[in-house]
Amino acid sequence: MNLSERLNEDMKQAMKSRDKFRLSTIRMVRSTIKYLEIDLKRTLDDNEVLDILSREIKQRKDALQEFEAAGRDELAASTKAEIEIIIKYLPEQLTEEEIKVIVQQTIQETGASSKSEMGKVMSALMPKVKGRADGKLVNQAVQQFLQ
Repeated sequence: MNLSERLNEDMKQAMKSRDKFRLSTIRMVRSTIKYLEIDLKRTLDDNEVLDILSREIKQRKDALQEFEAAGRDELAASTKAEIEIIIKYLPEQLTEEEIKVIVQQTIQETGASSKSEMGKVMSALMPKVKGRADGKLVNQAVQQFLQ
């Protein structure tokens, strides 16, 4: 079962169990997927759906920081719950140690030795950790090793 099918099934389950919050969150994600499918005039594969899910989580994390800074606790709690629902569709996240190992391997593969070659490392590294690690963590790890 691909990610789109899984989202559809979970949406049906949320309808049956009358879980309005989960239903609305899944609908928002499905809506984003549908708009892109209409734009591209084709169905999306799992990698493209993963990109959308990652982007949705990133948007919500950014909003969460803003809500917390503004003292909007009710919106922050709602946003945290949305993040938890969406994260369930991503592959298991890598730990910091696993990220560091992958970063070291990629730096060795690319032969990078300075921060000026960071773009080369990141372009080789991101497909390896796609959907399994936050881009900020990966970026920080690369910066540590290229100092």
